[in-house]
Amino acid sequence: MTSTKTVAPTLERPVALLSAHARFVVGLLVLLTLTRLGLLAWIGARVPDPASIGRILVSGVRMDLIVLCYAVAPAFLLSLVAGGRTGTGPMVSAAVRVYLTALTALFVFMEVLTPPFIQEYDSRPNRLFVEYLVHPKEVGSMLVGGYKLEILVSTLVTTAATLLVWRLYGRYVRPTVATAAWKRALLFVALAPLLFLGARSSLQHRAANPSSVAFSGDHLLNDLPLSSVYSVAYAVAQMKDEEDAATVYGSLESEAAVFDEVRASMVTVPSEAFVPGSIPTLHQQIATVARERPLNLVVILEESLGAQYVGTLGGKPSTPFLDTLRDEGWWFEQMYATGTRSVRGIEAVVAGFLPTPARSVVKLGLSQQGFFTLGELLRRKGYRTQFIYGGESHFDNMKRFFTGNGFSEIIDNGQFEHPVFEGSWGVSDEDIFAKAHETFLAAGDQPFFSVVFSVSNHSPWEYPEGRIETEGDDPATVDNAVRYADYALSTFFGAARQAPYWDNTVFVVVADHDSRVYGASLVPIEHFHIPAVIVGTDVAPRRDSRVVSQIDLAPTLLSLIGVNSVHPMVGTDLTALPDDAEGRAIMQYGSNQAYMEGQRVVVHQPQLPASQYLWDGKALNPVELEPEFARRALAYALLPSILYRERSYRLPDELLAVDARRLSQSAP
Repeated sequence: MTSTKTVAPTLERPVALLSAHARFVVGLLVLLTLTRLGLLAWIGARVPDPASIGRILVSGVRMDLIVLCYAVAPAFLLSLVAGGRTGTGPMVSAAVRVYLTALTALFVFMEVLTPPFIQEYDSRPNRLFVEYLVHPKEVGSMLVGGYKLEILVSTLVTTAATLLVWRLYGRYVRPTVATAAWKRALLFVALAPLLFLGARSSLQHRAANPSSVAFSGDHLLNDLPLSSVYSVAYAVAQMKDEEDAATVYGSLESEAAVFDEVRASMVTVPSEAFVPGSIPTLHQQIATVARERPLNLVVILEESLGAQYVGTLGGKPSTPFLDTLRDEGWWFEQMYATGTRSVRGIEAVVAGFLPTPARSVVKLGLSQQGFFTLGELLRRKGYRTQFIYGGESHFDNMKRFFTGNGFSEIIDNGQFEHPVFEGSWGVSDEDIFAKAHETFLAAGDQPFFSVVFSVSNHSPWEYPEGRIETEGDDPATVDNAVRYADYALSTFFGAARQAPYWDNTVFVVVADHDSRVYGASLVPIEHFHIPAVIVGTDVAPRRDSRVVSQIDLAPTLLSLIGVNSVHPMVGTDLTALPDDAEGRAIMQYGSNQAYMEGQRVVVHQPQLPASQYLWDGKALNPVELEPEFARRALAYALLPSILYRERSYRLPDELLAVDARRLSQSAP
C-alpha cells in the first residue's frame, strides 16, 4: 500500500511566481479605466467629440502601464531573487501580499479623492496636494470643517477595497516551491525588458511624460489620461529640478540674452538707470511723486477674491463696499494674479517676483534670507515693517520668509486676545483688521509698512454670525464668506478714515488669487482676473483699463509713497506708463505659463513648443505664433529661475553699509 503525502497548494511552475503581479496590473488597469470613464461622464460637457474620449482612454492605458510597471517592479524583483529559494516562500509571499494590497489601496484612495480635488482646483491631484500634506493641522481642520462627506466616502471605499484585495491576493499569492536559479534568471531576462519598456513607454531618447499625451487646449482633458498616483508622483519628481524653468520650457541662447530681452521690455526704465554688476535687473527708480516725508504703506491681501465676486468687474454683487472704492481710488479693471496660491500672491505683491513652474520662493531654501522684498527695502529706509495674519504664520513657510527678508514684526493668531471668532484657518477678518488698526495707531511718527493678510474667505467658509445677511439656506458658502470679508474690510476703512494715520498712508487692496481657478483652456485667464484698488492721500480716482499684473504694484506704490530706490523688480511703475499702453501680465497655472500683452497671449507648456492666442475676454483663440513675442514671453518665464538659482534677486551688498550708517544715525 503506497502512502501519499498531502502538499499545501503551491505554484509549481516558475512562471506562476508572477501570476499575482499580473493580476495586480490587469486589475488596476481595469479600475483606472473605469474611474477615467466616470470622470469623462462627469465632465462630459467639456469633451469636444467622441474621438477625444477614445484618445483619453487609450492614452490612459499607456500612462497607467507606466506607473504600474514602476509599482510592480519591487515585488517582481523580490519574487525572482528570493521567492524561489528553499525556505523563503512564506516570508516572500507575505511581503508581496502586503505590498500589492497597500499599493492597490493607495490607487483606490487617490482615485476616490480625485473628484473633490477637481471640483476645487480643476485638475487631478498635483503638487498642491503634496504641499498641503506638510500642514496637517490646518488642512485637517479645513477637511473636518468642510469635507465630512468626502472624508467618510473615501474612508469607506478605501477600507472596503483594502479588505477585498487582501482576500483576493490571499488566493493568488501562495508560497512557492524552490525554483532553480537558472529558471529565475531566464524569467528575469524575459520579463525585465518588458517592465523597463512599459515604464519608459517610449523608444525615443526621452521617456513618456504628461506632455506625451497632451492633446487639448483644456488642461483638465490633458490630465485625465494620468492616474492621480502618477500625477502626484510626477509633481514630486519635478520638485528636484524646480530651480530651472529651462528644463521645463526650453532656453534662449544664453542667460545674457534673457536679461537683455527683459530689460528691453521694461519701458519705464531708461537704459542708463540699470546698475552694472551681478544683479541683472537692478536699477534706480526715482519716485514720480515727490514728498517731503515718505508715506506709510498698507498692503491688504484679500484671500481668494476673484473678479467673479466683484460686481464692478462683471461678477456677482458680493462686494458692495469694495465696489465703492472704485470711485475713491485708483481702480484696476484688468489686474491679473500671477498664480493660484496665496504664496504666489505674496511673492508677486510683496517681492515683485515673477512666477515659475516651481514652488513659490516663499517656500524655497535659497530665498529665506537676502531675498528682495518691499519689507527689506523699506526697513532700510527707516520703516517699521510688519506682517499681520489671522492664522499661524508658519503655514506655507510665511513666517520664515518674512522674518528673513526685512519684516521686523510678525503678528499672528497667537497674539490675538479674545478674538470675536476663530475658525479653521485663524481668527476672523474683523479681528485681523482691529489688530492692524491698533498697531497702526501705536506707530507714532515712525513710518510703517504693513502687509495685512485676511483669512475668512477660505473653505470651509467660517465667519461670525450676525454680521451679514446671508444668501441661501447654508451660510457656509463662498458667496457668503466673500460678503463677510467685504463687511470686515468696510469696518476697517471706517475706522482708518477717522484715525490720525489716514492722511499719511497709502492703502492697496488686492486679492492674492481667485477662489477656484478652472476652465477649459491651457490657462483659464478669466480666473486670474482679480480686484485691486489703491486708496490714500492725493491718489486721484481713476479707472485703469490697462492689462496689469500683481508684480506691477510694488514699483507703483514706491512712487506713490515718495520713495526713491534701487531695486531688482521687473514690474512696471504704472505712474510712469502711458495711459494708452497695452500693459502685460504673467500667469502660472500648474506647469503652464501664460504671457499676455493686451489681448495677445503666448502659452508655454512643459516640453512642448510655445503657442499663441488672442484673448477675447472669454476664450483663447489660436493664432499664428509671433517669434519675437514668443521670445519675450520665454525670457520672462526663464528669468525668475535664473535670479533664484544665482541669488541675484536682492539688494546690492555695497548698499548695506550705507543703509546701516543711515539707520544708526537716525536711531534715538
